[in-house]
Amino acid sequence: MDNEALLLPTDYGQWLADIKGRVLAARQKAALAANTELIALYWHIGRDILERQAVQGWGSKVIDRLGRDLREAFPEMKGFSRANLLYMRAFAEAWSDFEIVQQLVGQLPWGHNVLLFTRVKD
Repeated sequence: MDNEALLLPTDYGQWLADIKGRVLAARQKAALAANTELIALYWHIGRDILERQAVQGWGSKVIDRLGRDLREAFPEMKGFSRANLLYMRAFAEAWSDFEIVQQLVGQLPWGHNVLLFTRVKD
């Protein structure tokens, strides 16, 4: 028998399992919180695009430029392609009430949201 095993408390195995469970739960909560913040960010960017296009009347060239500038400013981030910026716009248009985004839609991953508003018509 291992000398180390003799020195461990009798409840060590259960304690270790408990800590592992807490680590996994904390990691899951952190991922959900990060996803919720990212969804909120995407919604706000989409709403800004909608509002500015309505007031200023600009088109897709500004979206192209915005995507390039954001990718340059945040090279470690993905999600600022022209297509994704247009998805953000469509997302904000589909769910114009931010309360819905915060409560329900914000809990889904971005890819699931894109599927919802691109495939569901009602």
